[in-house]
Amino acid sequence: MSAAANKAIISNFLEVIGQGDVAAIRDAYAEDGYCQTMGSTLISGKFGREQVAAAAGRIFDAFPNGVRFDVVNMTAEDDRVAVEAVSHGDHVSGAHYSNHYHFFFRLRDGKITELREFMDTEMVTDILCGGQRPARTA
Repeated sequence: MSAAANKAIISNFLEVIGQGDVAAIRDAYAEDGYCQTMGSTLISGKFGREQVAAAAGRIFDAFPNGVRFDVVNMTAEDDRVAVEAVSHGDHVSGAHYSNHYHFFFRLRDGKITELREFMDTEMVTDILCGGQRPARTA
């Protein structure tokens, strides 16, 4: 697919995340696709398509009015799309969640095969994880 087509796919994907459209989020991933959330938070890790869909189903539990991603920059080349974005949403805790992200996507036949998500992990810990951190291992 062209770089322009890949950018359109990713723009749409970021919109459906905010809407909590679980079926569309799941369908955006290739069967072997995954999301890797960077850092050492309670929500960090590498997650397959079904795990991503399960987590997406809880978006409105954390953000009753949804969450929006404003794209600051988007660059595409070959099968890769890089996105700089800012999120906006009112968390159930009452805190406004506005985090800065870098997303790296790789696509195959119009489907996401890889999403690497980088963000302010301290904000994730403070707001999304209620200040809780994973247990440290030796």
